[in-house]
Amino acid sequence: MALLVHILVTAVAVWVTTALPGVTLGGQDTGTRIVTLAVVAIVFGVVNAVLKPVAKTLGCLLYVLTLGLFGLVVNALLFWLTSWLAGRLALPFHVDGFWPAFWGAIIVTIVSSVLHAVVRRVRPAREGG
Repeated sequence: MALLVHILVTAVAVWVTTALPGVTLGGQDTGTRIVTLAVVAIVFGVVNAVLKPVAKTLGCLLYVLTLGLFGLVVNALLFWLTSWLAGRLALPFHVDGFWPAFWGAIIVTIVSSVLHAVVRRVRPAREGG
């Protein structure tokens, strides 16, 4: 259940990024868009789970030298890579370049953090009720 909630939260966060110029979500109908967002959320999760630890390890010195700001660049590149992989999977999701990926990654982080906080507050209320 937690995995489904995480995928849903990430899908909503990715959907919010489509309001940015340079981040597009195609598809003719709502069903296609929802499936696309769910698959992109899964791909983004896998990319982050596999490549982010490698990037953190290899770029450790850059993280220290930039006081962690290099993490923003890493997140942008991972979001951009997710767009490229979505294209390879014939999904109608595209990020046009580094800067849309940079701002998109920031928005995904903020939106998913807020939504995860809301989910954590709602879940104990249901269990205790």
